[in-house]
Amino acid sequence: MLRKLAGYKYMIATLLYASLFFTQSLTLIWTVPYIVQALILNTAIMLGIYAFRGFDNSTTSSMKAPIMLLYGPPGVGKTSLGKSMAEALGRKYVRMSLGGLHDESEIRGHRRTYIGALPGQIIQGLRRAESKNPVFILDEIDKLGADFRGDPASALLEVLDPEQNNTFRDHYLDVPFDLSEVLFITTANILDPVPPALRDRMEVLELPGYTEEEKLKIAQEHLVGKQVQNHGLKPEQIEFTEGALRAIIRGYTREAGVRNLEREIAAVCRKAARRRAEGLEEPLTVTPDVVVEMLGAPKVLEEEMEERTKNPGVAIGLAWTPQGGEVLFVEASRMPGTGSLTLTGHLGDVMKESARAALSWLRANATAFGIDPNFYRAAEIHLHVPSGAIPKDGPSAGVTMVTALCSELTGRPVRGDLAMTGEITLSGRVLPVGGIKEKVLAARRVGIREVIVPARNEKNIVEDLNEELRREMKVHLVNTIQEVLDLALLSAVEAPRPIAEPVAGAPAPEAGVVHTVDG
Repeated sequence: MLRKLAGYKYMIATLLYASLFFTQSLTLIWTVPYIVQALILNTAIMLGIYAFRGFDNSTTSSMKAPIMLLYGPPGVGKTSLGKSMAEALGRKYVRMSLGGLHDESEIRGHRRTYIGALPGQIIQGLRRAESKNPVFILDEIDKLGADFRGDPASALLEVLDPEQNNTFRDHYLDVPFDLSEVLFITTANILDPVPPALRDRMEVLELPGYTEEEKLKIAQEHLVGKQVQNHGLKPEQIEFTEGALRAIIRGYTREAGVRNLEREIAAVCRKAARRRAEGLEEPLTVTPDVVVEMLGAPKVLEEEMEERTKNPGVAIGLAWTPQGGEVLFVEASRMPGTGSLTLTGHLGDVMKESARAALSWLRANATAFGIDPNFYRAAEIHLHVPSGAIPKDGPSAGVTMVTALCSELTGRPVRGDLAMTGEITLSGRVLPVGGIKEKVLAARRVGIREVIVPARNEKNIVEDLNEELRREMKVHLVNTIQEVLDLALLSAVEAPRPIAEPVAGAPAPEAGVVHTVDG
């Protein structure tokens, strides 16, 4: 009976820890998607229930905690979330960085026959924690390497498989070791480098970037106080106004997380501390003007969207990067020629194919837009994506390319307050793409309030965008290219520019050849 009562006590304590963490995740430092919160709470509750059942000799069931993969841009709190889970569950915390790891022995250990042999980092981490069931963070799993000494990713297959890790064999120990009680959490910036076999063994959860309001809240409640204390200042000696924090977020950082934001706040605090060391004792109120004085001119200048798109042939697209969403421009131009297509801007193979598909669809549907069906015979088409030093790839620029081409050929400018994303097909369909929240945030950051998104991404709009974003942004869900062009193109303000006759004697490029210049 006493053993059962002890079980109740342990279960109640665990549930209280879980409830505390769940509340903290909603109100304190990191804004976590509901699916992550639900999984964390469920994990905590199940751990408590199984802890209680473990005190009952008649019950032999044991808890197999889910192995989670948290992925998202840098600075969104993936590692901090794992640390908070350990604190909330009352467990020890162990962190192992996998970045650049390329030796299998770091996972499985060395055989004792070698001089200087040691157990692997998994066993060493458990020894340092002095616990058999810690929260074990495997950081940066997408940056694993491999060489002649073995493949660490393959060694992790046994560690991260709930069906096998109860008999994990370290080469140094040379006896089976039970890892089933360890709560493994892995982190990554992008999923592509993670081997499919490894990814299949984990619960994949995305931690998207923060909105401006979320960054502001995090800065006010946590980052400012932390940096003020770190620099030997007192709260009454320096105060950041809301306008100053917004100025830093908009003008000095362009990121999905808050890492650079914290760095810029730290720079302001350092200069404030220097002022006090120089004898300026009066309290400092940091305003937008003080931010410019201390940090210099803004590093991030907002693009003038209307100015860039006032002429036909320029469309605004949305792209996803490991650092978050970005706005990109696609520029189309035509000149005398014989039907060739030139692509520039350091484009990848998939993006080149999207450009070819866009031109082919326009050729097949030219008459619907009042375009001469034989326009390509007397013209060379050039598509350029600025920021040519940055490699670009992916299918999501398809709708932007077809819009820029149609704008150039019809003389109808593209709306400067509208951005778009989506893959296209030759039949005129618009297919879903990824990174919807990051792309919408990128559009909002530069002042665009309307976006075109594939209709099959409606689930991402409903689940990933909070109420504030859905209220502020107007999202157009489209199924076809025709719908995109109806929304994006303005009425013609000028007739299409005439194509001059080729200069006599000038060599013309071979018809049908696609010229690609990566620069």
